[in-house]
Amino acid sequence: MNGSVFFYVQHLLGIGHLVRASRIAHALAEGGHAVVMAAGGVPFPGFPGPMIPTVALPPLKSSPGFAGLLDAEGKPADEETKRRRRDELLAGFDRSEADILLVEAFPFGRRQMRFELLPLLEKAKNRARQPLIACSVRDILQKGRKPERLEESVKLVEDYFDLVLVHGDPNFMRLNDSFPLADRLAVKIAYTGLVAGPPPSASSESFDVIVSAGGGAAGAELIRCAIEAAARLSPLLRWLIIWGPNFPKTDPDLLRRQAAANLRMEAFRPDFGDLLAAAGLSVSQAGYNTVCDILRANCRALFIPFAEGGESEQTMRSMKLREMGLAEVLTEDQLTPDDLARAIETSLERGRPRPHNLDLEGACGTREILRRHIPKD
Repeated sequence: MNGSVFFYVQHLLGIGHLVRASRIAHALAEGGHAVVMAAGGVPFPGFPGPMIPTVALPPLKSSPGFAGLLDAEGKPADEETKRRRRDELLAGFDRSEADILLVEAFPFGRRQMRFELLPLLEKAKNRARQPLIACSVRDILQKGRKPERLEESVKLVEDYFDLVLVHGDPNFMRLNDSFPLADRLAVKIAYTGLVAGPPPSASSESFDVIVSAGGGAAGAELIRCAIEAAARLSPLLRWLIIWGPNFPKTDPDLLRRQAAANLRMEAFRPDFGDLLAAAGLSVSQAGYNTVCDILRANCRALFIPFAEGGESEQTMRSMKLREMGLAEVLTEDQLTPDDLARAIETSLERGRPRPHNLDLEGACGTREILRRHIPKD
């Protein structure tokens, strides 16, 4: 074995954080590391997968607008739930005797989880044989944070973390672009590459337009507009709409009744990357994992970045891809069935995107960086 890893992951709204972390965990396991994942979100089948032992914490999710934490039944998380989570997390870490503690998002995000993460970091820092402590964070953070929040993140990195693993290609986006104090952490920052899935396999199905909404909680309007756009375009086009596991539960049956005959709707496709490679066009929001899958498949793309509540991450990502000639963009305030239909028609007329040389091997890159820094006996 090449050293054991205890990997903390908390997804709150969609499943993007869990998917990216699962890709990293599998790369570590395939490289000979014993990996245990502490998963604190509502479970989703297939993630992190059978290869990865899991400490399943009492699940928590976010209330609308990230205003608070809810339990699996949608009730506000009480102090007893938080205490039980903290105790189970610390016990799981003790059992693992990990050489590496990998914490996803915190301290750049997941401030709601301080009640359990600060005790975890303290325990790791004070253990007789101290593990390597690393933060796992995507390449683009939410902009517009208060100065005191930025300073707090820097201080926590300085106090507890040995490494900040940025899951991006610095030729595409640097942490400085969304976190203005990144230069103060430069000696701890390492870019892993984008964490994409494996190269696509040949698919037995092909579609002219694939519309996807990621986890689904924030993509309802995109799916409704796509259904109406399909009715405005050629009936010869073959459509697949994937609405995601968190799509509002009252909508699927209604949407199926509205769907055109040339349109199929499904809740989840594990072969999403394979389907993209054979697709004429992907229409989606611009979440991290979806973009990585599109870049891997070299698929034509039309992005409608999620921007509700001042969210900036997806807009930054999609605009950069448009600047590079790798995608078209329709903003949320432009999203109507007519405008979406026109944008899809225009995008379908364009050729395949130009080749790119972005590093998509971030899962393996993470493994190699950790391997170089792992504590030696």
